[in-house]
Amino acid sequence: MESTHLIACHECDRVFRRPPLSDGLHVRCSRCANDLSGAHHARPTLDFTCAMAVAAVVTLVIAQCFPIIALKAQGMASQATLLDAVSALWAGQMRIVAAVVFFTTTLFPAMELIALLYVLLPLRAGAVPPGFRHVIRFLQWLRPWGMIEVFMLGVLVTTVKMVSLARVIPGAGLFAFGALTVLLALVSRFNPHRLWHACDEIEAPDGATPSAELRTDALKAVSAKQAGLVVCHTCGSVQPLVSGEAHQRCHRCRTALHERRPASISRTAALLLAAALLYIPANLLPVMHSTSLGRSEDDTILSGVAYFWTSGDWGLAAVVFIASVVVPMLKLAILALLVFAAHRRSTWRPHERTRLYRLVERIGRWSMLDVFVVALTVALVHFGSFAVITAGPGALAFGAVVILTMIASMQFDPRLIWDPVPDDAESARDDS
Repeated sequence: MESTHLIACHECDRVFRRPPLSDGLHVRCSRCANDLSGAHHARPTLDFTCAMAVAAVVTLVIAQCFPIIALKAQGMASQATLLDAVSALWAGQMRIVAAVVFFTTTLFPAMELIALLYVLLPLRAGAVPPGFRHVIRFLQWLRPWGMIEVFMLGVLVTTVKMVSLARVIPGAGLFAFGALTVLLALVSRFNPHRLWHACDEIEAPDGATPSAELRTDALKAVSAKQAGLVVCHTCGSVQPLVSGEAHQRCHRCRTALHERRPASISRTAALLLAAALLYIPANLLPVMHSTSLGRSEDDTILSGVAYFWTSGDWGLAAVVFIASVVVPMLKLAILALLVFAAHRRSTWRPHERTRLYRLVERIGRWSMLDVFVVALTVALVHFGSFAVITAGPGALAFGAVVILTMIASMQFDPRLIWDPVPDDAESARDDS
């Protein structure tokens, strides 16, 4: 059997024969229930994705150029674009936070869209663009770091928060960001793995792709590792592991191949410890410092939650509390459990631990909500002696916690959850 006829689950390493090509076919791993649909579609909807990407680029430019919201109070007016928020943070000596906001809401989304269009437009014309492999790898690296949808939620929270201080006027940028959130959600549904299949079809129209022969009993093993195979996490191809080759690379995308992510447990544990230590000052130090009519006040994350609660905005209080308090604590606890269990090679509830890992992957970015709220508030509230708000050191610590926990979840290899699980244990679960 040839390796081009195989796919492998990226979370539990189980190997399957490639299912028949069908746009309506939804494929899940029988071992861990991971979605494998993107691994077998050879004919992606390039036209639709290209149209959404072009529309998203235009909308992103509009969102950056026009004010998001404006405030009017005591005969004074203030308005802010996203770049105004970044500039206010930079001028307030919070340059790391300013860089994080700029990268996650402007630079990374723009680069992702440009990279996607760079490969989509030639592929639609039946050609492979120069540097295709490098661009796709860069695109896949960028995707988790774009946080437009989190920023949009931050805009809504800031709008409600400013109502008690001044008259709030929505700007064109607000509606542009709303449309951009929808467009990017549609673009994100496109699996980059499908681009590799489209490239293969162009380079080998007759379907003949380079591959290697596998021994006939390969699929009797549960995982690719047991079958002497290795799966590339960049392009999804399955190929034989060459013994004795220290730096084997994928024949398709030239990414370095590893049976398991190197030093996954130790790297995740180190990042997790750093995030846990920073989480203490993130909650104790003020995220904002406000001055109004000569009176100064420091706001922490919890005091912001209390403000919304006492103001009667219980829904927003719950949203901020969950995003800024519950989610970071939940991520730290889940990652600690996953690292400890993987280090002990535990066979305890692998399905449940895999679901917890997916939960951490999905909710990680939403903790950035408070950082975006601080950025917008600082940019909007500068009414001279009437009211001025500046960012506090807690915002920097909290932003670091979010980034460290996201990197920690990326460093953790979920296949370590399944490596110690014997085949008979899975069979007994399936029979029950």
